[in-house]
Amino acid sequence: MGIFKRLRDLTMASMNDLLDKAEDPVKMLNQFLRDMEQDIQEAEVAVAKQIAIEKKFKQQYEEAEEMVGKRTEQAMKALEQGNEDLARRALEDKKEHQTRFDEMKRQYDIAKTNADQLRNQLSDMKDEFSKMKNKKDLLIARAEAAKAQKHINQAMSGFGTDNAAKGFDRMSEKVLQLEAEAQASGELRSKGKSLDDELDQLGKSDGIDDELAAMKAKLAEKKQ
Repeated sequence: MGIFKRLRDLTMASMNDLLDKAEDPVKMLNQFLRDMEQDIQEAEVAVAKQIAIEKKFKQQYEEAEEMVGKRTEQAMKALEQGNEDLARRALEDKKEHQTRFDEMKRQYDIAKTNADQLRNQLSDMKDEFSKMKNKKDLLIARAEAAKAQKHINQAMSGFGTDNAAKGFDRMSEKVLQLEAEAQASGELRSKGKSLDDELDQLGKSDGIDDELAAMKAKLAEKKQ
């Protein structure tokens, strides 16, 4: 592909090499794309110059071609008027323009071939740049996903560690101790009732016996 392909290959080789060492792939990828854009701009300037050369030779060979036709007509007109000397001089000048035409046409063909090749190479560079932009978006998405996963993994690395497990064990033991203390205090309170408390409790009723006695009395009245 010529100089542009070599330039692109060097850019890609540098990209792959530096990505291996890059601390931040996102910043590096953006920098590589900026470098490729600069390469494309320089290539566009080179192509524009070659196109200008092509157009210059085209203009020159067309002018020479026009003069060849013009001198041919003038030579014929001079012969028709019996001026052979003038006709000869017209043909001599025609020959010079023909020589110039042949040379300019040859140079134009070369320039056009070069310009067409550079156009194609520039188009390839732009296509490659577009592919790299799409690839950059994919790589950035992957990089961001990897960063997020790394952060989550780091955050979760503290879960279930020895310190956390020991801390939960200590809290479990403390809760058990509090429950045992609560139960013990209840038992102590129950054992600490006085004789008067127990005697007072004997006289207390929950009202069920009274209600049951009343219902029995009503039933007896109905039977009578």
